[in-house]
Amino acid sequence: MKKELIHELFRQFEDACYRFEGTECWSARELQAILGYTKWDNFLNAIEKAKTACEGAGEKIQNHFADVGKMVEIGSGTQRRIDDLALTRYACYLIAQNGDPTKKPEIAFAQTYFAVQTRKQELIEQRLLDRDRVSAREKLSKTENKLSGIIYERGVDETGFAIIRSEGDKALFGGRSTQDMKQKLDVPAGRPLADFLPTLTIKAKDFAAELTNHNVVDKDLRGQPDIQREHVDNNLAVRKILQERGVRPEQLPAAEDVKKVERRLKSEEKKALENPDKIKTPPSGSEE
Repeated sequence: MKKELIHELFRQFEDACYRFEGTECWSARELQAILGYTKWDNFLNAIEKAKTACEGAGEKIQNHFADVGKMVEIGSGTQRRIDDLALTRYACYLIAQNGDPTKKPEIAFAQTYFAVQTRKQELIEQRLLDRDRVSAREKLSKTENKLSGIIYERGVDETGFAIIRSEGDKALFGGRSTQDMKQKLDVPAGRPLADFLPTLTIKAKDFAAELTNHNVVDKDLRGQPDIQREHVDNNLAVRKILQERGVRPEQLPAAEDVKKVERRLKSEEKKALENPDKIKTPPSGSEE
């Protein structure tokens, strides 16, 4: 996610926040627009799922989803009341959890924004970057598992797959083998190199592996020599793209152990769920 988009979404969420009964809240109507829901009924479905999750966590729904009303102009000076909700940070977080962050960057941002219990923008940015890296690592594992299955059916055993993957690394890292890179980045023994690579390199490896997955099937490649050649060519192609943009993957510094990052993110999310904000139930028929 680009920093410009992060800054814009941060501004929108900050501007939409207001105090209701002394508690930090967001209007459901405003949140609907920010999260990219075009229809109120669709957003209500997400709200109902969030209410169910709230109740399942042992929280009182009315403490986080306060019914309020809005008076809107309908023409000729006439007004009518429309439904709205005052949502706590916790309620907003649960609503965001029911969205798809892979399709809507607004959802990905909201999941982080409402989970983090600080208002400092730089922490939100870092957490989004951490989430992106963890997701990229998970995606690479899935891609490589898929590749392993495909080439196993085409006459390549586990040892052959390890060689193919190592040769791919050598092509991506300018002649440096997987072991060379592990030594350079001080990767602990027995740990995968990818767990200590920066997000850009993880995604580069994933792209090359996805190309191999596609071309092995599309070209009906069989046996280690042909598949290895294909994988090396794909990694060389990805390396060329990076070099054209001024990036040499073998020169990028090691990143924090992705397992530690993942544990930290889960711990932060758990704390956010265990310490939700509270708001009192508003009087019946209350309006903004």
